[in-house]
Amino acid sequence: MIYEQIDSPIGKILIIADNSGLKELRFINKDSVIQISESTQKNVEQAVKICTQAKEELKQYFEGNLKQFTVQISPEGTDFQKSVWKELCKIPYGKTISYKQIAVNLNNPKSCRAVGNANGKNPIPIIIPCHRVICTGGKLGGFSAGLDRKRFLLSLEKKEHQIELIPLVDNL
Repeated sequence: MIYEQIDSPIGKILIIADNSGLKELRFINKDSVIQISESTQKNVEQAVKICTQAKEELKQYFEGNLKQFTVQISPEGTDFQKSVWKELCKIPYGKTISYKQIAVNLNNPKSCRAVGNANGKNPIPIIIPCHRVICTGGKLGGFSAGLDRKRFLLSLEKKEHQIELIPLVDNL
C-alpha cells in the first residue's frame, strides 16, 4: 500500500492505494491517529502513479476544474456494497439522487436501508460520490465524513449546476 496526504478545503485527506487501484480516502481530523503499515509490495510503481493521479484529480475537483474522476479505483466490500458504489458513480456532477432511487435502480426497491448502509461504508468518498445521495424528501441524510463536508461538496458542485433530485424512473 502507498499513502499520500492532500490538504483540501474540507481538511486533510489521506489517499491509500495499491497496484490494483485506489483503496481509500480518509478524512484526517487534527486528533486522528492514523496507523500506516509498511508496504509489503515489492513493486509499488503503479500504486505511486494511482496516488499521484488521485491527488491531482482531487486538487482539480476542489478548484472546480474536474467533473469526472478517472483514477483507477479498487474498493473492498461485499458484492451488494460494490453494486451500490457502482450506481453512485453514475450520478452526474451537480445532481443528487435518493437512496430509494438507487434501490429501484438495483431492482430491489425495498433495500433503501441497505443502500444507506452501503453508502455509509463507501471507502472512497468524493470519487465515489456518496455525498450526492439524499433522502427522498430532500433532506441531506447522513455522510460518514460529516454533514458540513457534505454541504460543502454539494455547494461546490452547485456553483455550475443547480442541485436537483433525479426523478424516479421505471426500470421495467
